[in-house]
Formats: sequence, C-alpha cells, structure tokens
Amino acid sequence: MSEQAAMAEDIRTRILQEPDVILEDPDVMRALIAANDRAVGGNVVDLRGVAMDRLEARLQRLEETHRLVIAAAYENLAGMTQVHRAVLALLEPLNFEDFLRCIEVDLPQILRVGRVRLVLESHEAADPALDKVGGALTVVRPGFVADYMTQGRSPERVILRRTDGNAKLVFGGDADWVRSEACLYLDFGEGRLPGMLSFASDSATQFAPKQGTDLLDFMGGAFERSMRRWLG
Repeated sequence: MSEQAAMAEDIRTRILQEPDVILEDPDVMRALIAANDRAVGGNVVDLRGVAMDRLEARLQRLEETHRLVIAAAYENLAGMTQVHRAVLALLEPLNFEDFLRCIEVDLPQILRVGRVRLVLESHEAADPALDKVGGALTVVRPGFVADYMTQGRSPERVILRRTDGNAKLVFGGDADWVRSEACLYLDFGEGRLPGMLSFASDSATQFAPKQGTDLLDFMGGAFERSMRRWLG
C-alpha cells in the first residue's frame, strides 16, 4: 500500500506541476469524465459533461473544415501551376504546325487530360491545307461553337460538364471514353468567326459545373491572344 500511495502522490505532484498535459490529452480527459460519470451515477445530469461533448464535437468539425480548406488550397495551387505551364508552352512554338502539335501532345500531359482539341469555325467545308496539321484541329460550320457550348442553356465563356454523347463531334469518332469535358469560348476579334478550346477527360468528375473557372478563363484569354498572331 505504501508503494501505491507513493506512486499516487508522485502522479498527483506531476499533475499539479503540469496540468496542461492532462487537459491537452483527449484520451485522458475522456477517461476522467467517464470515471466522474460513474461516481456521480446515472440519475444525475452532468451539465459539464454535456458541454464537453458538444465542445469536442464542435472541435472535430472545425478540424475537418481546416483539413478541407488546406486541401482545396493545395489543389488550387496545383491547378494554377498547371495552367501557367500550359500558357508558357503555347508561347513557345515559332510556327503554326508546332503550335497545333503543342495543343495535341504537350497540353494533355501538362493539364493531365485525355485530349485537347482546337475547334475553328469556317465557311469552307474542307481545306486541304489542314490535312497536315494532325488531330489537334477540328473545323466546323459557322454557329457550331455556340450551339455546342450552350445546348439550350445560357451562354458562358467556360463550360464544365459531363458528356452526353456529343463528344465525338469535337474529339473524334473514337471518343467513347470521354466522360466529362471543359469548353472554352474563343473570341478572335471583330470580323473573325469564333472558336473553342476543348479538354476531354475519362473521369466523370474532373470537369463539373460547380467547379471554379477562373484559371480556365485566364487560359482562354491567353490562348486567344496567342492565336491572333497566327490568324493575323
């Protein structure tokens, strides 16, 4: 008994010297509260215990919110870095063929998407000069871009959505794998037909309507300015 008494006295002394150690340990606090509840009995309402439970639940919610905010910040930073790299890649080519090759090869790798297509409206049904530019470019009739992007909805500069079977019109006949897409409306200036820059993903959640579009809007503006030098 003397040994137990000495141990108890030692523990008591340490607790009195460093009470914060107990208060900051949630497992110890739960054990103390549970012991107090057993000592008080089930017929007595312990308001302090109820308050502690509520505070603990609130703290857990705050910690979860904190984790979500940090995760969103990291995701936004990663997205910003990707878009900046993509814009720099688009400024690198010295001729139009290399520019289109950048769209077809480099942008999907940088942005981690399945395919990127530049859609240009034209009054010509087909231009043989475009045969050599590869699969980066899709030429369509005037009015196609607005019809494809809106699909009966209000017009927006950036559209994020799941695909509904129309992806082949932009991404080619082998685009059965496309599950979501991002469409950027391109304004090339007065007197020129508009265009569209489209990104395809095999994930149904990569592009969703509730996601932010600021970075893609910025990329669309940079792409327009880059395209004007080739169109001019």
